[in-house]
Amino acid sequence: MPATRDILRIGNCSGYYGDRFSAAREMVEGGPLDVLTGDYLAELTMLILWKSRQRDPEAGYATTFLKQMEQILGTCLDRNIKVVTNAGGLNPNGLARQLGLLAEKLGLRPSIAHVEGDDLLDRLGDLQSQGQPLANMSTGQSLAEAGVQPVTANAYLGAWGITEALRGGADIVVCPRVTDASLVVGPAAWAFDWQLDDFDRLAGAVVAGHILECGPQATGGNYSFFTELPKFRRLGYPLAEIAPDGSCVITKHPDTGGAVTVETVTAQILYEIGAPDYLNPDVVTRFDTIELTDDGPDRVKVAGVRGRPAPDVAKVCLNYHGGYRNSAVFVLTGLDIEAKADFALQCLDDAFGGLDDFAETDIRLLRTDTPNAPDNFSAEARLRVTVKDPSEHKAGRRFFNAVAEFGLGTFPGLYVERADRAATSYGVYWPALVPADVLDPAVVFQDGRRLPVPRPPTEPYRPDDGPVSTTARRPDEGETVSVPLGRLIGARSGDKGGDANIGFWARSDEAYEWLRSYLDESRLRALLTEAAESRIDRYELPNLRAVNFVVRGLLGEGVAATTRPDPQAKGLAEYLRSRFVEMPRALLVNGPAIPNAPEEVATK
Repeated sequence: MPATRDILRIGNCSGYYGDRFSAAREMVEGGPLDVLTGDYLAELTMLILWKSRQRDPEAGYATTFLKQMEQILGTCLDRNIKVVTNAGGLNPNGLARQLGLLAEKLGLRPSIAHVEGDDLLDRLGDLQSQGQPLANMSTGQSLAEAGVQPVTANAYLGAWGITEALRGGADIVVCPRVTDASLVVGPAAWAFDWQLDDFDRLAGAVVAGHILECGPQATGGNYSFFTELPKFRRLGYPLAEIAPDGSCVITKHPDTGGAVTVETVTAQILYEIGAPDYLNPDVVTRFDTIELTDDGPDRVKVAGVRGRPAPDVAKVCLNYHGGYRNSAVFVLTGLDIEAKADFALQCLDDAFGGLDDFAETDIRLLRTDTPNAPDNFSAEARLRVTVKDPSEHKAGRRFFNAVAEFGLGTFPGLYVERADRAATSYGVYWPALVPADVLDPAVVFQDGRRLPVPRPPTEPYRPDDGPVSTTARRPDEGETVSVPLGRLIGARSGDKGGDANIGFWARSDEAYEWLRSYLDESRLRALLTEAAESRIDRYELPNLRAVNFVVRGLLGEGVAATTRPDPQAKGLAEYLRSRFVEMPRALLVNGPAIPNAPEEVATK
């Protein structure tokens, strides 16, 4: 039977595999809670879990979750706190069994269920023979054309398996690759007895789940204006107080670090999104309908969210072994930095008969040196050389030997900061789509019961053909000053496979009118010169006073394979906030103080 309540309090204790271990206990003991969720999976995590399963066939799940449950399982049962997690990864059944053994050791008797049906690895051949090309969503190339052999293939499941498990009496629900938001949508649908076509309510819960999924990013973590936050150290993890109509209030336990404000919530909403139509397996959520209002100290109300039927396709995360990679970092000191870098590259080139003998080579000269430096370290630059190749020996020992052997016969002052004898294997992320009706998820209880999962209504999938608008209106700026964009504008960035998103938000209506008028595709290209040849999509979100950009292909083949130093584009937003733009002086009169240093502001 569904729970009878006016509010469902859901708290998250993990945003990734390796997040703060004590967060589970802090959430359970820190205040009232009905459901504890934990998000442990990312595209890279699936590859990490596959590697662990190669060493031990019984592995493939997030082991830290099991250790966390040892601390809190008794308390959760005493207080009737349900636990829902995707820590099952590639082996949800294995984690559920281990939880059963843990409970037995502790003298407890929880009802444990797991969801299955996401793993399509053994079905790939059949799907292709049935006319499913499993084309890469970024490149359009079919799996057969690429000639690669995936090692993982997991569809993103929705929330109804979780809902059915809770309706069946589960105290703990272990999930495989479900969408991050499903961890919140499933319990909300159970608590309020929502139906498959309650699209607006489901969409509201999707937004709540998206806000909670990255833990303290909603309470001030990675927040542009972090210096304004009280008690910034040891941030609290977020809670959503969900109402029967799908609206919610985002908050946190009392006396925890950070803050919950309209802006911290806005920043998280903008993280890793694309078009305003946010696709989930249960509902398409319209992010352009989100309304945020201040509801008191550390409380933000989320309302007004609208939804449509889910798409008739399901996204599948495939990973395949891409080869081997290695890097060396040469430190260059003092004078003639560029000549020294050229000399090092010539030596490497001679050792291999050409660096282009590798399948891929990435060379970056990082100029951190300053003229007439006041100390030794301030005079240093770094040359980073990364190679990738199908041959482990070539990318490993052979590359290392080449780096080591010219140490006494190259440019003056050489020392090597990094050089590894062994190459590391890397995987490549391959996002694809399959018809939703090929999936057959089920709920399995440890007591032997097996429950089917209902299929939500769908509508034909409409692929994103590009941005809503790419050319902004030119503003009448009046007197302008040249200042860093971040003096007025906040931003958050992240990765979506090989793409990067940057969401910018303004702190006032006037600033938003300037932002949407000023920052178009061409100006973003001028600020982000490495994206000069990339497709850039631009979307406006007026309710959030935000503009979101998606830079296609900036991260290459995704976090596991890219040679970019910031593989998940975490620092991209802060870099762009540091770029100088011509901003109306009037906007800054009541905003943050304009710096006085002549190199930081100039009147036009």
